[in-house]
Amino acid sequence: MFGLAYRMLGSAAEAEDVVQDACLRWIGTEPGSVAAPGAWLAKVVTNLCLNRLTAARATRESYVGTWLPEPVPTDALGPLETAEQRDSVSMAFLVLLERLTPAERAVFVLREAFAYGYREIADVLDLSEAGCRQLYHRGRQRIGEPRRFDAPGEQRRTIVERFLWAAQSGDLKGLEKVLAADVVAWADGGGRVSAALRPVLGREKVIRYVAGVVAKFGEGVEARYVEANGQDAIVGLLGGQVVTVFVVEVADGMVVGLRSVLNPDKLSRFAELAGS
Repeated sequence: MFGLAYRMLGSAAEAEDVVQDACLRWIGTEPGSVAAPGAWLAKVVTNLCLNRLTAARATRESYVGTWLPEPVPTDALGPLETAEQRDSVSMAFLVLLERLTPAERAVFVLREAFAYGYREIADVLDLSEAGCRQLYHRGRQRIGEPRRFDAPGEQRRTIVERFLWAAQSGDLKGLEKVLAADVVAWADGGGRVSAALRPVLGREKVIRYVAGVVAKFGEGVEARYVEANGQDAIVGLLGGQVVTVFVVEVADGMVVGLRSVLNPDKLSRFAELAGS
């Protein structure tokens, strides 16, 4: 239930609220009155998320700077046994889902992440199969073909370690070797902390951006490797507090994306690292 709600909303806090509401509704049912509990819960969770998405869209339109999903430890998202399942929780994919209407997003998540058939989706959303097919294909056109990232492993970890070492040591040549020509950096401060308000595009600009960030915040920041949203990530700790979760997107052996979440409202899932 959490995995479904999180993919629908891009917020762990809101997903937890939805799961709690769904559980309360389950408790309130008559024993034996639900023939298929799994399908019933999927329907309840999906519809609770649909109710929240309209309000969430209005909030995100007025968000200060770049909005990024709330990062979540990969193991909190359930089994991610295939590349497709990992991609379905990546920050890049969750950002793309923001392009969709609530109904398109529901159909797309159920189809792509949970392999629901159109008949099953129609039952969840109380729509026709034909209508669900149309919503899916419309959503696919809006999203396009998402970039496929390298699966977690030793080679990808090596790339991330090379990037971090070069950034921390001020090795600009090292950064140039590990960053793709079309690399993009995003930062989400949510108006709560200082962060770049727009994406930083291209290798040269990203190198200057990373060097500036390290010069401003690097001293005293401790880096911890984690896996978040199915990707390698770095948690930054300063003074015993988590100050950022930094997701590094690697494709074809190069760093192609850097997504840094600094908004303190979105860092609670990694707070336990502060005391370890």
